[in-house]
Amino acid sequence: MLKPNQDIQLHFNIVDPTTNKTVKDFEIMHEKLYHLFLVSQDMQFFEHVHPIQQPDGTFNLEARFPHPGLYRVLSDFYPKNATPQLVARTLMVPGAGFKLQEAKLEPDVAPKQTENLHVELQLDPPQPLAGFKTIMFFKLTPNDHIEQYIGAWAHLMIASQDLIDMIHTHPIYVTDPDEGAYKLVQANMIFPRPGIYRVWIQFQRKGVVNTAAFNVPVDELK
Repeated sequence: MLKPNQDIQLHFNIVDPTTNKTVKDFEIMHEKLYHLFLVSQDMQFFEHVHPIQQPDGTFNLEARFPHPGLYRVLSDFYPKNATPQLVARTLMVPGAGFKLQEAKLEPDVAPKQTENLHVELQLDPPQPLAGFKTIMFFKLTPNDHIEQYIGAWAHLMIASQDLIDMIHTHPIYVTDPDEGAYKLVQANMIFPRPGIYRVWIQFQRKGVVNTAAFNVPVDELK
C-alpha cells in the first residue's frame, strides 16, 4: 500500500498493443529515454524525474509522495518506429487528512526569484484565450552561466487546475536582447480550455536547476 513520506518504487511497463509484448527500444528525447512528472492535486508538489530502464525493458523509479491525496503521473517517452507518447495516470496515496479537492489557484504572473535566477513572465496577448496561440516570454536575469537543462534551454510542465490537461513542452526561441543584459526565452502555447493553468518552467544556471511556477488565467472568446 502506498504511504505518504515513504520511499517506494514505481514500475513502468510499456506494451506494444499490436504484439502485447514489452517495448524495449526507445528514442532518446532531450538526453533521456523517459521523462516523468509527478504532480499532487493541490499542486504543492512537483517533480520532473527520469525512470531507469531495466534489462527486461521496463523502467523503475524511486519516489516519495509527501502527503496523502491524489497525484497525477505523466509519462513522456518515444518508442522506436512509433510516435512520441504522453500517458497520464492517477495514484491515490491514503492517510490521515486524505481528501479529493481541486487546487484553488489564483492568477499569479508576478516575477519569481528561484535558487539563483530571477524569472519574469510576459504574455502575448496579455489575456490568453482558449484555443488561440499564447506567446510566453520568460526574462531571465542575471544572464550569465545559463545552461541547457537536459538538452533544452527550459522544460515546461503545464497543467489545468483540474489536472485533466497536462502538457510537457520546450522553448522555440532564445535570444539575448538589450546587449545581453538578460536572456529572453519564448514558448508558444494553445491552452485548450478556459481556466487557470499552473505553468512550471525549469532553467539551469551554474549547474543549479531553477523551477519557477506561474498561474496563468485563460479566458474564452466572447
